[in-house]
Amino acid sequence: MQFQQLLYFVAVAETRHFTRAAEQVHVSQPSLSQQIRALEKELGAELFSRARGNIALTDAGEALLPLARRILADADTARIEVQELAQLRRGRVRLGATPSLCTGLLPDVLRAFHDRHPGIQLLIEEGGSHDLVRELARGALDLALVVLPLPPGSPALTSVELFHEDLVVVSAAAEPAPGSGDRVHVRDLRDAPLVMFRHGYDLRELTVAACRAEGFEPVFTVEGGEMDAVLGFVRAGLGIAVVPSMVAARAGRDLRVTPLARPGLRRTIALAHRSDVDPPRAARELQRVLLGIGTDQTASVSASE
Repeated sequence: MQFQQLLYFVAVAETRHFTRAAEQVHVSQPSLSQQIRALEKELGAELFSRARGNIALTDAGEALLPLARRILADADTARIEVQELAQLRRGRVRLGATPSLCTGLLPDVLRAFHDRHPGIQLLIEEGGSHDLVRELARGALDLALVVLPLPPGSPALTSVELFHEDLVVVSAAAEPAPGSGDRVHVRDLRDAPLVMFRHGYDLRELTVAACRAEGFEPVFTVEGGEMDAVLGFVRAGLGIAVVPSMVAARAGRDLRVTPLARPGLRRTIALAHRSDVDPPRAARELQRVLLGIGTDQTASVSASE
């Protein structure tokens, strides 16, 4: 019994026509009929009743059909599994992330992933959540780390919360501490010189919204920078900035980190992909790693509260 014979048998059983079955499996009708006869001889039973051009399954054919379908399905599963394993050796992942996450979270995560799967090419796209959502929608990214909530009118995406992250205030270590010294209230930012990110940064929108909720518009001494530029301006004493705690932890000794007073400011980080397309195997493996990191991060935050 040959695999190809089972494929031809199922095609005839489903179409109930030898010519149409041959077209479906891309062989000539005589070749297909010959293979079916060889299968019947091997099994010692006729599989089809061919009376007056009417093709019907015999009892033996009815018994074989579910078994043949299962064998073909198992073979297809085996092919897919092998291909996906090959993808883990030479695939690629297109990951989008906000600049702060590229600075604070991804270096360690991507290093661990690369050590495990050195053959997978990692393509990283930095951008605000709005931009990353658009890139996901047009198929330019496999996965994206975004800040929730997603913008109104977002395409159909599947998102999983990874963790919540506190925002903190950074200032030059040589300058006076902002606020009371050990805590900063949002209202303390009213008269503080702020170094602000460019438009499109989730951090900009979150900070400005918090200030407006306290009844004032923030004053920017410098605005329009990326994460590294903002930290550099703060080091130079041009003002203070509100940044994620993970970024502040890597900022260095020349920057002072001051927590925000309760209730503080927090952001929710999620991992998103298109709902209508399953990510490729390599991307799913990175997704698994990131979900694990999210669990660890959440546990760490909960333990510190």
